[in-house]
Amino acid sequence: MSRKNKAEQTAAQAWEYLSSAVATAGDAGVHAVDVTSSGASKLAHRAAKKSSKLADKAARRSAKFADRASRTSSRVADRAAQKSARFADQAAEFAAQAQSSGLKLAGTAGDRVAAAKDEAWTRAALAADALAGRRRGLPWGLLIGAGLIGVAVGWAAANAARAAAERQAFEEEQELADSAAIVTPETRGYHES
Repeated sequence: MSRKNKAEQTAAQAWEYLSSAVATAGDAGVHAVDVTSSGASKLAHRAAKKSSKLADKAARRSAKFADRASRTSSRVADRAAQKSARFADQAAEFAAQAQSSGLKLAGTAGDRVAAAKDEAWTRAALAADALAGRRRGLPWGLLIGAGLIGVAVGWAAANAARAAAERQAFEEEQELADSAAIVTPETRGYHES
């Protein structure tokens, strides 16, 4: 068997593996979303069931307390109403907490599944491009932007250097003018007769 045939077989086999990986990644994302939504609905169902049980329990207890209260006194009735209200409040609070926890868990799981799916698709696409012999495109926007920034920085530096040179030349002229002594014949020791 020639090297070319072996290379073609290897490339074909790699392509099959890649296609299988892409299909599996898509199926895994769908399955994970199904599992996540199923878990969230089960959690919400359990919370509703628990709150229903607590509400039934509160109703039964309040009925018992109401019966006792009607036989004994109004003070017992007030306590019964308070206890039943407390049970009802606890049941409602538990249901709200369970629902909130279920929604948070479902949201977190959905975000993680989406991120993993996106990463898998990106990698699969890059692998497919590499196997097909396609190269990634150059980031032209980034290259052009960097070039424009370089031109702007060079222009600013050139203007700053020119301004500094002009300022230095002006200062040197001022120093020369200030330090220049007017030479007259008297200062040299010449006397006119």
